[in-house]
Formats: sequence, C-alpha cells, structure tokens
Amino acid sequence: MPKVALYNQSGSQVGDVELSDAVFGIDPNEHVLHDAVIMQQASRRQGTHAVKNRSEVSGGGRKPWRQKGTGRARQGSIRSPQWVGGGTVFGPTPRSYSYKLPKKVRRLALRSAFSSKVKEESLVVLESLSFDAPKTKEVVNLFNVLNVDTKALIVTADNNEVVARSASNLPNAKVLPVSEVSVLDLLTHDKLIITKDAAEKAGEVLA
Repeated sequence: MPKVALYNQSGSQVGDVELSDAVFGIDPNEHVLHDAVIMQQASRRQGTHAVKNRSEVSGGGRKPWRQKGTGRARQGSIRSPQWVGGGTVFGPTPRSYSYKLPKKVRRLALRSAFSSKVKEESLVVLESLSFDAPKTKEVVNLFNVLNVDTKALIVTADNNEVVARSASNLPNAKVLPVSEVSVLDLLTHDKLIITKDAAEKAGEVLA
C-alpha cells in the first residue's frame, strides 16, 4: 500500500496515511487514460455546426434556361452546388460527438489517474478541510502553507459549498466532491489536494 504524508490545514505533517493499493498504487495505463480524455473532450463538443444544402438556400424555383438549344450546359436550378449561392454538399450538420467507454475501462482510467498523482508525488492528503465562511483568502493561505503554486484540484468527501465558494474566484483552483472527479480534472491539474475521508471513499468505491 502506498504510504503518504498526512497534513493538517496549517501545513504541518501530523503523520502518515496508507492509501488503497488498488486505486493509488497501480501502474498507470496510459492508453486507457488517453481514451478517457478523448471521450470527455468529445462529450464537451457542442456539435451545433450547420450548413445549408440546396433545399434550404433561397431561390431556384424554376429552371434557369431551357434544356436544349442554347449551347450552354444544362441546368436545373440556380441553387445547385456548382452555382454561387448554391447549397453545400456533404457539409457538417448538428450532431452529438459524445460516446461512452465501458464502465470497467472508465474505472481503470480513474484509478490510473489517481495512481499517477502518487507516482509523480503530486498528491497532498489533508486530515480535514473546513472553513468558517466562504473566503478566498482561506484557500490562498492553504496553498501557501502547502507550497502549492500551480493548478490544484481540491477533492472533498462530499459537496462542501463553503470550500467550493472560497475557491471559485481563483483561476488555478477547483473544488469537487470525490464522486464527481473525472480523469480530465485529475490530469489537467498539477496538484491533487484530497481529504483523508475522500481518499478512503475513493478507495472503497473504485477498488
């Protein structure tokens, strides 16, 4: 089992904590991590792109000239694709890009992402995390005592509205309950600050 230092909110080490080997101690599967990131990015695409085909552009109600005898190429409508102002052929239409990976693959990707943070020594485990009131200064002070100067993801065991609102004004901080953490969140933040309860919950659910 991987053993990491346990800190309090003041930044002092108060002991060690053993994390679940099945979630925080595996060899990260880079291929699965890549698949999970691509899936999430695809699901975020709006897919609202659209063009007008020849049935949607205006005009073209009659044949521009008679079929034979003019010396020109035969034409049926001035809104055919070869005309200026004509419809677009095979253009993009509104669609959804989202798809899902198998459940076991998604869980393996999450375990790989958590393990990669331990392997990179980018994981900080807190004994507990609570503020009296929503204040940005509280999160700034927490980052200072933990020597965090990069993008950080704060993971709590449950929804913590006070902590979330305290970090909402900081562009380099994001707060999520452990049940909503995604692979993309873990990989796009340099540091993972997780409470002891949240780490234990992740170990129980994903093991």
